[in-house]
Amino acid sequence: MTNPAFYPIGTPGQAWNAADKAEWLARQKRQRSYASDVLAAVDGLRSRFDVAEYGRLEYASGSFPLFAIKSRDWNDTLPTMLVTGGVHGYETSGVHGALRFVDRHASDYVGRANLLIAPCVSPWAYEHILRWNPDAIDPNRSFRENSPAQESAALMRLVAPLRDRIAMHIDLHETTDTDESEFRPALAARDGKPFEPGVIPDGFYLVGDTENPQPEFQRAIIAAVEQVTHIAPADAKGEIIGSPVVAPGIINYPLEQLGLCPSITNAPYKTTTEVYPDSPRATPEQCNAAQVAAVRAAIDFVLEDR
Repeated sequence: MTNPAFYPIGTPGQAWNAADKAEWLARQKRQRSYASDVLAAVDGLRSRFDVAEYGRLEYASGSFPLFAIKSRDWNDTLPTMLVTGGVHGYETSGVHGALRFVDRHASDYVGRANLLIAPCVSPWAYEHILRWNPDAIDPNRSFRENSPAQESAALMRLVAPLRDRIAMHIDLHETTDTDESEFRPALAARDGKPFEPGVIPDGFYLVGDTENPQPEFQRAIIAAVEQVTHIAPADAKGEIIGSPVVAPGIINYPLEQLGLCPSITNAPYKTTTEVYPDSPRATPEQCNAAQVAAVRAAIDFVLEDR
């Protein structure tokens, strides 16, 4: 007996073939503008920061330049802080939180730290409000050698010269209701696996590195963010999205094993933020502010710990 279909593309129990992926791609619609929302904001920062094009994505639907924002007063004797957003393009506050941090707070660190910010790693996915790129690949499982994702490979090339010199990397994400209604079912269908429903946590949480968890660093970020928005509680199993809660609002993943973005450097301090924009207790403004609070707290902790 075959499993009933839980996603409109593919055959239950069989991984997608090229035709299935093409069908998935044909269903996707452009819903917002990378140029208007992101590139225009980046252009507005050029008078105060250095902006560099670190790559360009070439897809059938268009070409997308990738930009990084850097401290103008770069000093190799200072610690370097890496901020990434929009690895998953649909996670809006990751992109706009990164840009807001640069606009409102990056100047606070002049002479104290070098800042490198890649605010929108996946611009095609940003425009289509998707987790994957057009090849049905999740960039945030693709940060590894010979990456199949253009987005991941470009960011890795940008960071490679600094891999051993970055002190902190914070990667800005969201967990949304569509994770459960669309993206996890699509993932299961793509891989020919059964879909097992989960629970979306209501609130902000962090994902640290199982191999180097840095609990005090993670707790400092939670303390700052809880002044802005609520922190996700553990579920009845003491977990958040299937992982044990090691402190309020904090879980750990094996970052390198999973090919996650914070694994691209040897920074001693790494974390992934997860904002919940669909909560009735949160607004888009709070989501952006939570990302900014997390970035500031992360940088401040590292500077104070030196």
